Amino acid sequence: MAERSAVNASPLIFLSKGGLLDLLKLAGEEIIVPEAVATEIQRRGATDPTVQALEGTSWLVIVETPPVPALIQSWDLGPGESSVLAWAHAHPGTEAIVDDLAGRRCAAALGIPVRGTLGLVLTAKRRGIIPAARPVLEKLRQSGMYLSDRVLNQALALVGE
Repeated sequence: MAERSAVNASPLIFLSKGGLLDLLKLAGEEIIVPEAVATEIQRRGATDPTVQALEGTSWLVIVETPPVPALIQSWDLGPGESSVLAWAHAHPGTEAIVDDLAGRRCAAALGIPVRGTLGLVLTAKRRGIIPAARPVLEKLRQSGMYLSDRVLNQALALVGE
């Protein structure tokens, strides 16, 4: 496990909408939420479950977004992905929790540990925190997370389902 983790909006949104926010604790006791990500989430309105989770969860720690290095800017990512990767780049040992493929590729190119929502679910299954990954992934799909059948089946095969 990385020393700490920083999360982008989409994993927070999918996990909170699915009632699965605690899966983020697999990535660390405190999860960094850069201000740019918090702002993106807060635009959803006070009644949104992700806004409520962000405001009511002590282990989600909102931090000032560091300047985004030109190296990351060149990937033309969204502000959330850029801020998560900038935080991780500025704080070696930080794992980026990002679902966006381009963001994940950028992290890999920069040597930043990266995992997405799918990876959190697979980790939970491997550690015995959840008995089966399929129902959790189906719940996340119902919450708006896109997973092709091919990726879903490949992921389930990795955990013996």
